[in-house]
Amino acid sequence: MGFFGPFVYENKKKKKYYLHEYTGIGQKHMYYFSKDEKDAIELPPGWEIIENTKTGLPTLKKKEI
Repeated sequence: MGFFGPFVYENKKKKKYYLHEYTGIGQKHMYYFSKDEKDAIELPPGWEIIENTKTGLPTLKKKEI
């Protein structure tokens, strides 16, 4: 957790999701959202949030330069 705390996203249905990171084989980073607040991280620089219009689930997308 960083200086400002974990990144929390509230979707259109008012449900809160916390950003998490998984580092797997080969040191690749995978970001995912969960309702669990434990071990949540801050939003990494260069990424933006996209909400699925049908399900309301948030996903990360790299910002276009």
